[in-house]
Amino acid sequence: MPDHLLLNGKKFFLDEIQHYSFRESIPINGYEAKTLEFCKNWLLGVQEFPVQTSGSTGTPKLLALKREAMEASAKRTLQIFDLLSGDKVLVCLNTEYIAGMMMLVRGFVGQLHMTIVEPAGNPLAGVEADAAFAFAAMVPLQLQTVLEQTPEKVSILNKMKALLLGGAPLSKYQEELVQQLQVPVYQSYGMTETVSHVAVRRLNGPEKTDFYRASEGVTLGQDERGCLTISADVTNHETLVTNDKVELLDAQTFRWLGRADYTINSGGVKIQLEKVERTLEQALREMGMNRRCFASALPDEALGERLIAVLEGQPLTDLEEENLKGKLSETLGKYEIPKQFGYLPRLPETATGKIDRRGGMALL
Repeated sequence: MPDHLLLNGKKFFLDEIQHYSFRESIPINGYEAKTLEFCKNWLLGVQEFPVQTSGSTGTPKLLALKREAMEASAKRTLQIFDLLSGDKVLVCLNTEYIAGMMMLVRGFVGQLHMTIVEPAGNPLAGVEADAAFAFAAMVPLQLQTVLEQTPEKVSILNKMKALLLGGAPLSKYQEELVQQLQVPVYQSYGMTETVSHVAVRRLNGPEKTDFYRASEGVTLGQDERGCLTISADVTNHETLVTNDKVELLDAQTFRWLGRADYTINSGGVKIQLEKVERTLEQALREMGMNRRCFASALPDEALGERLIAVLEGQPLTDLEEENLKGKLSETLGKYEIPKQFGYLPRLPETATGKIDRRGGMALL
């Protein structure tokens, strides 16, 4: 097992971490302290770990995850991506949340060399160009930023065994960017309650697919709403009911259709907000505008709910709005075209970097 890890460029020996003997000799910031606190507790054999859900789909809540479930999840990831003892991994997601925390667990369970960097838009900005890692997990926007801002760092990605993306769906533009990479890139499906991912789909190369395949030992099903249900060792073999509408292809594979709670009823017509968002983002890009956006609803006396699109940045002109609606009508039905556009200088984000729709509507 490696005897140390790197955290923001500082070397910490594992025996030091267990006893906090580095505190007086190495200055550490708040993020480093929290990361090292988790590492210490893991190394000391703590059996239960509190972790906060991101709050992107509901009120954030604190869960207590059992060590046994975290180890089972880590072993599954190590097996899927062929990570071996001594492999180097980059940890660049917030370690206070499940995605980053599980990168640490994989490191300890798999005896991997961990290079941990504080979460940033471009996680490779401070990494040497000749660095070599076997594996990393990022959110899609991080990968987009790396490819757009530091294309010279692509070689770091292409030397990896695999790159895992999660935390948010990929836009069409981000999926196009991924195609330029040689490294196998996967999108994860999972949540805090499933102790990270329970299924993945390949995003590039000859094995690219539009469906997710569940890991061995994971049982999938659907409820009466068409939402995915999951049972596995990480759920203590209890059935977890999600809010994700899926097309279940067989016992191990599914297509993700969108969130059940991201469906609105406008004048008796059900509208899937994620479909509107994907089309809107693509239309904006075709008009030469690289803007973040989201779709939501406002109360309406006649329709019940009125579809609204919220864009980041300066308001569009009336003509630009009309042109945008015209582009949307090429793909969307007339009820799926926003009745109104709202604007915010910057869209609020959750602690894990996802667009905070509820926060955005409150600001609006």
